[in-house]
Amino acid sequence: MTHIPIAPHTDDARAVVRDIQHYMRPGLLQLTSLPPLSLYVHLPWCLKKCPYCDFNSHEARSGSAGHGAGEVPEQRYIDALMADLEAALPLIWGRSVHSIFIGGGTPSLFAPQAIDRLLSDIRARLRLEADCEITMEANPGTFEKDRFRAYRSAGVTRLSIGVQSFNDVHLKALGRVHDRAQALAAVDEAASAFDTFNLDIMYALPGQTLAQMEQDMQQALQLAPPHISIYHLTIEPNTYFAKFPPAIPEDDLAYAMLDRITEMTGAAGLARYEISAYARAGHQCFHNTNYWQFGDYLGIGAGAHSKLSFAHRVVRQVRFRDPARYMDNALAGHAVAQDDDVRRADLPFEYMLNALRLRGGFALTDFTERTGLPISAIAKALDAAQSKGLIVREGGHVRPTERGFDFLSDLQELFLAD
Repeated sequence: MTHIPIAPHTDDARAVVRDIQHYMRPGLLQLTSLPPLSLYVHLPWCLKKCPYCDFNSHEARSGSAGHGAGEVPEQRYIDALMADLEAALPLIWGRSVHSIFIGGGTPSLFAPQAIDRLLSDIRARLRLEADCEITMEANPGTFEKDRFRAYRSAGVTRLSIGVQSFNDVHLKALGRVHDRAQALAAVDEAASAFDTFNLDIMYALPGQTLAQMEQDMQQALQLAPPHISIYHLTIEPNTYFAKFPPAIPEDDLAYAMLDRITEMTGAAGLARYEISAYARAGHQCFHNTNYWQFGDYLGIGAGAHSKLSFAHRVVRQVRFRDPARYMDNALAGHAVAQDDDVRRADLPFEYMLNALRLRGGFALTDFTERTGLPISAIAKALDAAQSKGLIVREGGHVRPTERGFDFLSDLQELFLAD
């Protein structure tokens, strides 16, 4: 999963239009080099909005974009994506793209022919690295035999399957449109079509016991996925579950589940390289790792976020959230609704919000390169984190301890601006 942050639940903004000179003007930061660049593409439609989901997704049958069920406006939306991308090209001239992530919504609602067109159109406009990782999210509820192979033929190199659980009772409680049998069939097809694929699994589900969680994990691991993303079910604002909260496991039980997950994945040869990500050697997700290492990403599509670095500033952008409004504005050349420099004082926290999620932590030189700030900007917070036993410093490297992983929010907050 691991989406970039989503836009607010309002679309009050007016289009923001700036030329390249605005981003190149002098500023307070001094970035000596630019980080790797990724592309995020948001396809916002799904069959049914899950009650826990706070991503920018819209039920196809609801007519949220002026279309009924089965009438997702694939071609017009791709036209809008390409207009959005072309308008953004001056901001990334000369830079290669290392990874592409097609997220949603449910991107596998789009036909393989539409994904083929999308990726062909992207290749015509961007320089992709030879080993560019191209991930696409897919849900078992949209699974058809040979559909995944068609996505592979279109150029997708990595599939991320939103299984969440193999227990039909829990799938129903989560509002998923698939059942256990569909999940197993989808994973089997993905394994035959892709060298690398990911399973999304959730734990601490409504009514879930430790034994049931273990059964889910045993089933997931029997399928031998090269990568698993495992998330604690959280009740997010502005979701159905926020209005009608289900009974979920207490914190102590949830911690016991996580401990057991870490034991089981480790025994199966999957290393926990990020707080929610477990992978076999060579199968870590580059795209998500680039987020966590404070790399750059251009986000196109309804509600997509971007984080882009320039010589003297780091900029965040947000596209219009509503799909219909996004398409209208993007096709007119004005897809960006918000565009702001990241404040110098906020950069330490923004960096640590990502880097401290990684088991291996970060190099102090990387902090300087990615933020344009001196190490002195975080010296006080590093001392405090070390005194609390939340980090270990070894030479020029910083990594979270087990305690730091367990109390990650407390660790990250030490780097908030005063």
